[in-house]
Order: sequence, then C-alpha cells, then structure tokens
Amino acid sequence: MDEDALIERLRRYVGTAVPPPVTSGQLAAAEAAIGYALPPLFARLYREVGDGGFGPDRHPLWPLSRVARGGPGWPYGVLEFLDWGCGMSGALDCLSPDAPVLLVGFSDETDPVRADSPSLARWLTDWLDGRAWWEEEVMLADEGEMLPPWPAAAARMAANGREP
Repeated sequence: MDEDALIERLRRYVGTAVPPPVTSGQLAAAEAAIGYALPPLFARLYREVGDGGFGPDRHPLWPLSRVARGGPGWPYGVLEFLDWGCGMSGALDCLSPDAPVLLVGFSDETDPVRADSPSLARWLTDWLDGRAWWEEEVMLADEGEMLPPWPAAAARMAANGREP
C-alpha cells in the first residue's frame, strides 16, 4: 500500500474524533526544535490525519508539541511518540530512511531498545490490520517471543546528543 492510500485509510479509521492536523508552521517549529526533519510519513500523520490522539490499543500518538520536546537521554535522531504504559514507550528512528519504530524501556538494561517494526508504514499497516505484537492473538501465537534488540542502539547511544 502506498503512503497516500495508507493516510487515507488512517483518516477513515480515526474519523473526526481527533485533534485537528497541525499547520505547516507548527511542523516547521517542531523540526527546528528537534534539529532535523521528521520522516515524511510521520510528518504527514500530523499534517493530514491529526495532531496525535489516535493510535493502537488505546495508546494514542502524542501531540506534535510533546513529541518535539524530546527527553534527556534519548539517542540523537530518536523521538518518543507514545506511551505504552509499564515504563515502555514507542519511538521512531528519524534518521533511517524507512523510519523504524522502536519499543523502549525494557527492564533488561542490556537491551533497553527493541526493534518493534522495520518501518513506520509497516507499523501503521500492522496496527490497522490487527497483526501487531500487542494484539492478543499475535502474542499468543508468538508464544511470548521478545522483539529483537535494535541493531543501531549501541552506535546511537554512543552518539547521544550529537549527530552520529
């Protein structure tokens, strides 16, 4: 599915019960605050679907202003964008072309960042199709398999706060 079709599918799925989309000015201000451009599809979510307020399994994407604030200790190019609860967050690798989605905050300190999905497009599609790891049927079928560690974690952590 191409990005236009995915955005349209999301618009139909979430309806009008979400905050209105951000303006071009708000998007530019957020990118200036974080110091780099958001991945195109991620930016389109906020410009064309809504300013957060929608997401999987009762865990909505945050408003863009909250995403742009970032947080101390996050690797350069990684933005937290939703709270899964239990100390876990969804994050986006903004420096990779496919914008992989990450799961951050495991109690296992050796691998606190896991690879949730190889791309934002796939993550969104899996959510809409009911095939994502957080779906009960998927969890049961995977027999509790953990998501793999994020391969770029060590390099990004070492470059924390500066461009790698």
